[in-house]
Amino acid sequence: MTPELDRICRVLRAAAAAEILPRFRRVASREKADGSLVTEADTATQAAVASTLQNLWPGVPLLGEEMDAAEQRLRLEDAQTGVWCLDPLDGTSNFACGFPLFAVSLALLQGGVVTRGAVLDPVRDECFCAELGGGAFLNGQPLRLAAGPRRLKDSLAAVDLKRLGPKDLVRLGAAAPYRSQRSLGCVALEWCWLAAGRLQLYLHGGQKLWDYAAGRLIASEAGAASGLFEPALGSAGLRPTEGLTLEPRMAVAAADQALLGAWLAWIGGDRTAG
Repeated sequence: MTPELDRICRVLRAAAAAEILPRFRRVASREKADGSLVTEADTATQAAVASTLQNLWPGVPLLGEEMDAAEQRLRLEDAQTGVWCLDPLDGTSNFACGFPLFAVSLALLQGGVVTRGAVLDPVRDECFCAELGGGAFLNGQPLRLAAGPRRLKDSLAAVDLKRLGPKDLVRLGAAAPYRSQRSLGCVALEWCWLAAGRLQLYLHGGQKLWDYAAGRLIASEAGAASGLFEPALGSAGLRPTEGLTLEPRMAVAAADQALLGAWLAWIGGDRTAG
């Protein structure tokens, strides 16, 4: 694990200790224009992380979830030269309800790709991190999925049901190909738990760049396989997308490439896959 990744994890741990954990089960929430929740912990954490990053890496701007859309679009233009992408509190609904699954997610975008990422689970004190081409780590220890044959029917899946269509929900309920299904309510941790082998399949109907940037890199560096798609299943099928965008994306992932192929085939309508 590089010193840079260690510094990023320290930034997240300090912000969570100061701004998130003291407010857990003690803070009210309000609804944003898009219907999602925000709390004082979200805004305070974003401010704390932004200040620390500016001190440690001066001149690298920040794209945060709690910015307005115009400012986010402006900051995304810095993705070639370098910009931080922050979700100060992923899983705000969990946090607001006292459900102990939430995280801070931070990624560095350079050259139009994610080059570094870290996700902190402050409740379990687990910091997942990765560097492009440099592997993934959990609390400083290498994180690598074991090789071996995997089948859909033996897999535990994380499936976000809220953003799927009625027909997709019926199919998953009546003929799901996996052993069992969970939904953590925290995108960043769902990616990281896939990286840690706690899940083998993943399906989410629409997540934003700050939701998946760090977590997807961590999962990839641990050996998982994934794809991002236009946020719709239905008769049009899956439409892959590339590049960085602020538009929501459907995420499909699995513990390895072969299992992802079987998962994608099933999602596409092949009930015999895997």
